[in-house]
Amino acid sequence: MKKTRILLVAAAAMLTVAATAQPGQAPRPKTYEYKFTTVKENPITSVKNQNRSGTCWCFSTLSFLESEAIRIKNITDPAKYPDFSEMYVVSKSYQDRADKYVRVDGNLGFSAGSEADDVLHVASDYGLVPQQAMPGLQALPVHGELDATTKSYVEAIAKNPNRTLSANWKKGFVAIVDTYLGECPETFTVDGVTYTPASYRDAMGIDPSNYVTLTSFTHHPFYTEFAIEVSDNWRWDTAWNVPIDEFMAVIDNAIEKGYTLAWGTDCSERGFDRNGVGVLLPALTSTSGSDQERWVGRKPGDADEAEPKAPVEIVPDQDYRQEGFDNKTTTDDHGMHIFGIAKDQNGTKFYMVKNSWGETGKYKGIWYCSENFVKGKSMDVMVHKDALPKDLRKKLGIK
Repeated sequence: MKKTRILLVAAAAMLTVAATAQPGQAPRPKTYEYKFTTVKENPITSVKNQNRSGTCWCFSTLSFLESEAIRIKNITDPAKYPDFSEMYVVSKSYQDRADKYVRVDGNLGFSAGSEADDVLHVASDYGLVPQQAMPGLQALPVHGELDATTKSYVEAIAKNPNRTLSANWKKGFVAIVDTYLGECPETFTVDGVTYTPASYRDAMGIDPSNYVTLTSFTHHPFYTEFAIEVSDNWRWDTAWNVPIDEFMAVIDNAIEKGYTLAWGTDCSERGFDRNGVGVLLPALTSTSGSDQERWVGRKPGDADEAEPKAPVEIVPDQDYRQEGFDNKTTTDDHGMHIFGIAKDQNGTKFYMVKNSWGETGKYKGIWYCSENFVKGKSMDVMVHKDALPKDLRKKLGIK
């Protein structure tokens, strides 16, 4: 049965909170009222909060893998949905990153950022653990000290003037990470069964080799793999490069068949608001919402619209994507989890997206991002290979 959700959101240049007009000012424009109807929605776990940490890549990809476990194991009771530990993955990722940073003499980005394939590496090499086995040492992550301390530590090791490193530096790094995140468990018990991280991963049905990452840019040939040139891709993982229409077809095909996708995107756009909507807006060309309008109002004779109109979006194409990547207006800001499709009252397609900022915004942590936004601002998606359309899978030679 279709469900309708209603959201009041600021459109176009009206993304700041409306204030009461001052004497002599024209009244502020009204906001546009979206009415979303769910077309297809696949199961997800509860919304989490990455808080003051740069670990969206971990939260979003583990949310994706939780949905995969739900699908693979056919879990129908939400009370039995898995909850994988983010801090376990973060700990193992930081340790791997430190090792590589030192190996390349510091010629590598070392920060909190990463990407979805990083989580697959951790799951493959070390396994997964439930939240109860490693909840972290803070109710909500605050990683400023952790990030500063670990970076200073590896910089000092990489610049060691003796050039001969002892084996103890790795122990020291692990001690720092353990102090902030907690120790990674070697075994734990779930429902009376004792697991290792590897056996728990397998019990949840997660096989990291079954997942593929796709992107869509023209500076590399289509239907080949390349490492997306962003600093967060510190493992130098490759993604399949496909034309944008086929990229979007993958998302639609996956959702329709009951799959979800881990999504890397740019959320710094002005059309991506903090109340639960993402639309692809053009650059500002008027004083609407400007400091001028704030203090002196609109020009005399301007009248409020009785019925505010939906924002007019950019309709992106392949060239738009490439230009954005080349001039840095499209960057890998944020990782989220696409799990459904909805339409607004005008029939415009939106994708339902689970964020990791807690139960914030009008939809309590869920965002509705337009097809144009996803098409124009996606960096990549990760999906189970069985969710690929058959013709694309054949083109890529994926068995």
